[in-house]
Amino acid sequence: MGADVNYTKTLIAVADDSKATKGVVPQARGGKDTVATLQYAMLAEHPYEHTQEDVLFEVWWSRQTSKSGSKAQARKAFFSKDQPCLRTSPLPKQYGWGLVFDDSGKVALCPVESAEYKHLLKTKDVQVLKAMRSSRA
Repeated sequence: MGADVNYTKTLIAVADDSKATKGVVPQARGGKDTVATLQYAMLAEHPYEHTQEDVLFEVWWSRQTSKSGSKAQARKAFFSKDQPCLRTSPLPKQYGWGLVFDDSGKVALCPVESAEYKHLLKTKDVQVLKAMRSSRA
């Protein structure tokens, strides 16, 4: 991922092949949190408090079974390799959530059925990026 990869004034829109018509709260699988449940909890509980990097790292960190060294060292090592951005998140790919980034790069959830989502799609000063498709075209 290299340097700063946080988005600003951007909407990651729901993927073209998503079947979701409204924002759905992801559920744990087999009693275990998934990437989707962890990302959802983080963003639903703290809108516009985290950057893309925060979300990617914190979710990865929480899923590690053995944690050695400091969290700061682990974060540095995590971002020393390329990481997929939130366009690959299951939230806009499967669960009907747009991801909205403000002027300072902080992210919040925006349900696909909301007036805010529809407005953001048409707003000139907001960059709209589609989430990655789940299947090949």
